[in-house]
Amino acid sequence: MITAIVLIDTDPARIPEIAAEVAAIQGVSEVYSVTGEVDLVAMVRVREHEKLADVIADRLSKVDGVLRTQTYIAFRAYSDHDLEEAFDLGLGD
Repeated sequence: MITAIVLIDTDPARIPEIAAEVAAIQGVSEVYSVTGEVDLVAMVRVREHEKLADVIADRLSKVDGVLRTQTYIAFRAYSDHDLEEAFDLGLGD
């Protein structure tokens, strides 16, 4: 699975509507409204590298109100959550 983190600048008056439209795109697993220099962060997960262009360039960036995107492709995931799932034996606490 290929994961891309997409930072999205939007029309500030339409953040909730844009977020909902982006979240409805196949391949987008999550959309977060955030504080800081961008308005939304979307997580895109696809099976093939070529699908990133379909999801991000052909669909997400063309949503009305999306002004600019920056895409970061993840190489590896490092998190306690991932490690806990990997070593979970299914035993109750």
